[in-house]
Amino acid sequence: MEFLGVGPSELIFIILIAIIVLGPKDMQKAGRTIGRWLNQFMQSDSWKVFQRTSNELRNLPRNLMREANMEIMEAEKDLRRVIDPRAKPPASPPNPEQTPSNETESSLPSSSVNPTENNSDENA
Repeated sequence: MEFLGVGPSELIFIILIAIIVLGPKDMQKAGRTIGRWLNQFMQSDSWKVFQRTSNELRNLPRNLMREANMEIMEAEKDLRRVIDPRAKPPASPPNPEQTPSNETESSLPSSSVNPTENNSDENA
């Protein structure tokens, strides 16, 4: 685990030097001062803005991919709608105004005649 390029062994070394230089009594005052400063910094608006920006940058690739996939899905829906305008889109809820009436369905032929079947009957 590294924090600002400082590993665990380096951190212990820095603490030992601080104890030697400051002494145990001044070390308590320095610890309190650093703790208060860190607490104020963590609750400040600038730290919250920094965290929000950091989260947005971390999630940026994922959000861009989602948007691109949504655009592709919309393009596929439009293409399907152009190819077969009578087909209902699968994602949209059924709308009674858009469904074909029974008259148009009954006007379509119920079965089609296959010309190869007729030829095979005539040849037999």
